Amino acid sequence: AVDEVTCTGQVIALVLANSQRIANKAAKAVVVEYECFPSIITIEDAIKNNSYLPGVEPRLIEHGNVDMAFRTAEHVVKGDIRIGGQEHFYLECNGTVAVPSENDEMTLYISTQGASHSQEAVAEVLGVPQHKIVARVKRVGGGFGGKESRSINSTVAVAVAAKKHNRPVRLFLERDSDMLSTGTRHPFYGEYSVAFDGNGRLQALDVKIYNNAGNSRDLSHAVVDRAVLHIENAYNIPNVRVKGRCCYTHTPSNTAFRGFGGPQGMLVGEQAIEHAANYLRIPAEAVRFINLYREGDVTPYGMKLANCTIRQCWQDLTRNVDVDRRRIAIDAYNKTNRYHKRGLSVVPVKFGISFVFRTLNQAGALVHVYLDGSVLVTHGGIEMGQGLHTKMIQVAATVFGLPMDKVFFSETATDKVPNATPSAASASADMYGMAVKNACDQLEARLKPVREALGGDPAWEQLVKSAYSQRINLSAQGFHKVPDLDSLNPSRAGKGRPFYYFTYGAAVSEVEIDCLTGDHEVLHSEIVMDVGRSLNPAIDIGQIEGAFVQGVGWHTMEELVRGGTTAHQWLPTGFLSTQGPGTNKIPGFRDIPRDFRVSLLKDAPNLEDTIHQSKAVGEPPLFLAASVFFAIRDACKSSRQEFFEDENLANAWFELDSPATAERIRMACADNISSRFADPQSFRAEAFI
Repeated sequence: AVDEVTCTGQVIALVLANSQRIANKAAKAVVVEYECFPSIITIEDAIKNNSYLPGVEPRLIEHGNVDMAFRTAEHVVKGDIRIGGQEHFYLECNGTVAVPSENDEMTLYISTQGASHSQEAVAEVLGVPQHKIVARVKRVGGGFGGKESRSINSTVAVAVAAKKHNRPVRLFLERDSDMLSTGTRHPFYGEYSVAFDGNGRLQALDVKIYNNAGNSRDLSHAVVDRAVLHIENAYNIPNVRVKGRCCYTHTPSNTAFRGFGGPQGMLVGEQAIEHAANYLRIPAEAVRFINLYREGDVTPYGMKLANCTIRQCWQDLTRNVDVDRRRIAIDAYNKTNRYHKRGLSVVPVKFGISFVFRTLNQAGALVHVYLDGSVLVTHGGIEMGQGLHTKMIQVAATVFGLPMDKVFFSETATDKVPNATPSAASASADMYGMAVKNACDQLEARLKPVREALGGDPAWEQLVKSAYSQRINLSAQGFHKVPDLDSLNPSRAGKGRPFYYFTYGAAVSEVEIDCLTGDHEVLHSEIVMDVGRSLNPAIDIGQIEGAFVQGVGWHTMEELVRGGTTAHQWLPTGFLSTQGPGTNKIPGFRDIPRDFRVSLLKDAPNLEDTIHQSKAVGEPPLFLAASVFFAIRDACKSSRQEFFEDENLANAWFELDSPATAERIRMACADNISSRFADPQSFRAEAFI
């Protein structure tokens, strides 16, 4: 920043020293004098001040005749929901080592999800061609979207310092600096109106959603795009209108996070369904089931659903769990326990797979076969704990018919595979798997005549040496582009095919709350997920479990507390007080469901041309943690029904924002203490920062 800063945590200078300790000490000794100007911190502040990202048009999807549907509807309810952000809290903070060399060359060792994007940014800032910059990534200690774009800031600063002093420079952010400056999952605020008949059949949905973009554009426009495109989740709603805006605030720019706006959009839609079910006084799962998509239905953006397995996932799940039996048991428990209540919820997910920006749906790979028969695979994807490299080794080993220990992956590097798409959008295994297979198929085609000449089944090492002696190229560059995609423009009510396919799933959760403290425990969670023909079931189940628990944290405990809001006036304006594990509460052992079960939908290969008919799995399961959030609401409702003698009060709709922290759970339960609050909104959060 020069002359003016637009948020707390904005970088204004870089301190160079011969050790990390000295650099930290020097940075803390810097005194900066500020003149304070009025600031906008929350989404509500931004809406009141008409503060939106410049140059970003409102996003709009409109399907059917929404106004007519509301005029003729049997029932209509309106409401809103506030959805908090979430810190990525990867184990490894952002870090870069820049090593300058001759002829303006530079090698970057980066903790990033997008090596090519870092290369491009450094080349632009240093004023050199991209072929002078090489970015290398061995592995990343967690990303979750937080290192897709925000890692570039520190990388560029390190590169400038390395060039200026012509010596290697290393920067590794400490946890508090990382959390202060790199942004979080986007907080959202949603207002909805939903029309439905007496059976719970949805007739229309009208939604306005806003995200807190922070002080720069970053990826906020794309995040709100995906939120808009996922507003109806897994439900066939004949009339839909959703408008999305990106709010400009004086907070650090928020960024990608697992789900990329999809979970926030779906949560607004699910809240509307809960509201409709509460109005009709029928179980929310009944409303959900009758509105689920069927094969051949069309989404609000005009995409026809093929191979739609959402009903199969739902039915397999509810049959496994026996939801009706559990409901009876929960009702019996709640009748005999005044201050402990249980609740249950079943939630589906339909998650679109592809980058919404069509250009990014491409991938490259490079495969070498050496004379000793060993195989080296390189691709543009980044390993950050999701098992990507293991899957790519499996793909290559399968094509060549080799054991996995014959295949090796060393690192991702821009001088091996250029112009690589970041590892994001759950698309890496799909795209890079096809690129690796393409390269291996080329090599197999070259080796086929050699194999036949050697009798059809020679040893692999013999085959390779014979091919080399015949001067056959034992290296191949693979490429893949995802077919049949449209560049949909949500700012113009666009129609088309923004996704190649959908990953489906469903989850049920049962919780128990303490009405006196607001504490909760997840007693049981069960998931059925359609991942196609899984490349590696162990990895995929691990991804499902991890995404779900991360989602539980987002929905229940990971509240970001920032100064300058009505609820936190004692903190400096815009200052993030929840830094580090002491104040930023992420799930621990006790927060994992006591009984946690995951199963993959059987006999459900992906009918699209994906790698071995598999499906993406990284992001879709995260939203299923909403089953915990709505189960908590269900338990709170039981408390209110017992306290209020008036039937209308007992069944009245009440607000519960995400995250459902202990404080909010406590105040949502009705008793002689909470009922004394004159303002029923007093326990609600502000539009989150």
